[in-house]
Amino acid sequence: MTDTMPRDAGAPPADLSRFSINQMTVKQLSLPELLDGCARLGIPGVGLWRAPVHAHGLTAAAKLLGDAGLAVTSLCRGGFFTAADPAERSRALDDNRAAVDEAATLGTDTLVLVSGGLPTGSKDLPGARERISDALHELTSYAGERGVRLALEPLHPMYAADRCAISTLTQALDIAERFPPHQVGVVVDTYHVWWDDTAAAAVVRAGAAGRIHAFQLADWTTPLPKGVLTGRGQLGDGCIDLRQWRRRVDAAGYRGPIEVELFNDELWARDGMDVLIETARRFVEHAR
Repeated sequence: MTDTMPRDAGAPPADLSRFSINQMTVKQLSLPELLDGCARLGIPGVGLWRAPVHAHGLTAAAKLLGDAGLAVTSLCRGGFFTAADPAERSRALDDNRAAVDEAATLGTDTLVLVSGGLPTGSKDLPGARERISDALHELTSYAGERGVRLALEPLHPMYAADRCAISTLTQALDIAERFPPHQVGVVVDTYHVWWDDTAAAAVVRAGAAGRIHAFQLADWTTPLPKGVLTGRGQLGDGCIDLRQWRRRVDAAGYRGPIEVELFNDELWARDGMDVLIETARRFVEHAR
């Protein structure tokens, strides 16, 4: 299903004051093209990824964003903390300190963490989660001194082995609550948590403590593509009640930006500006 419109057609979608477009949703657009599109549509914020920022140049990207007057709602990603090898663990911590520095340079207070899966040869999920906590103990002061919060993102359980040992908001909060709320919180991403019948209570728990550091939308469509990493559905194309999730997170006290983050090969094959327009319209239609 598509609902594209000509680039010069009519007024942009209404009520985008909290809408943020994640850079990966329209990765076919260069950073200047993305910012120009946001300016034309009245989109106030963008969520960035480190690799395309590096490709443009960190200092140049920060200047471009400042000149455009756009908010950077998050930077993705840090994490991958679960290595058992000491040298590999040290490299991961160094990379996360670099990610914190990049977030500060770009003017965002939120670094999204994909925490890492099982170490090679391990079957110990609780042990992997303890390595995540240990890494946070080493990073929180560094991040706090630079005005950056660390946001743990639980990923769907299909990613537990290789990408993220944290599969639910409850598991993420159990770790985050070992630290002050202004240092460590969670990401609520509908694609990853919509299936979990404990997630609603976890949202209330997170909101009460001010630990919802980011809120992201994507839909779940079936059948899943062979490459599940690129299976996030456009808003309204799947089975998630996105408006209910928006209301749930709002009721928990979250008032920040709402990012749409879609990894989708079909969207990436299309004109990026058309996808940006469509995504803004879908946000208004399905999440307001």
